[in-house]
Amino acid sequence: MDPIFIDGPAGSIECLLSEAIDQRTKPVQRVAVICHPHPMFGGNMHNKVVHTLARTYRDFSIPTIRFNFRGVGASEGSYDEGVGEVDDLFAVLDWLSDHAQPPEIELAGFSFGSYIAAAGAMRLQNDARLKRVVLIAPPVHHFDFSSYANHSCPTIAVQGMDDEVVPAEQVIEWVEKNESSIQLITMNDTSHFFHGQLVALKQQLLNHMNN
Repeated sequence: MDPIFIDGPAGSIECLLSEAIDQRTKPVQRVAVICHPHPMFGGNMHNKVVHTLARTYRDFSIPTIRFNFRGVGASEGSYDEGVGEVDDLFAVLDWLSDHAQPPEIELAGFSFGSYIAAAGAMRLQNDARLKRVVLIAPPVHHFDFSSYANHSCPTIAVQGMDDEVVPAEQVIEWVEKNESSIQLITMNDTSHFFHGQLVALKQQLLNHMNN
């Protein structure tokens, strides 16, 4: 799978498209945009959890687009503490509007990427195209997720109970205080990077996304 490059606010953004978008052999009904973990700690669109998300959507016949945030891989620019990365996400969404024109979209992300997905969802709160948000190990202890409390879009959050980066109890507390409908999946014996648990993660997502 060869990357493509789209114009972003900080320069070119490196993306990977699933075949359904790339070839456009038939109309695309829904596309999932997947955001990768923290750029300053080696996060990129080839991360194993990000790849697992893409495979999960594949099993639902939902095409995906993964992309490297500014300053990662061949994407131009430099890390912008989550602000510019949200703009990168919207550059990808604008590209989709021009090229794939999906009537429905999903946003998903892992760790830092889940913050970007949540922030993007807040900007799209009144956009009927947004159908679901998937947040894997959302770093609620480090980034401000409080505004997500009133979001009406169906949301799935997944948290490993042995996460050494994101405190599981804080994620659980955030979900319990949240006024919107968030399905929380907790996974025992699971670290931040889901070592040895990627197959189980995929199955958990398939089970809950199918409801």
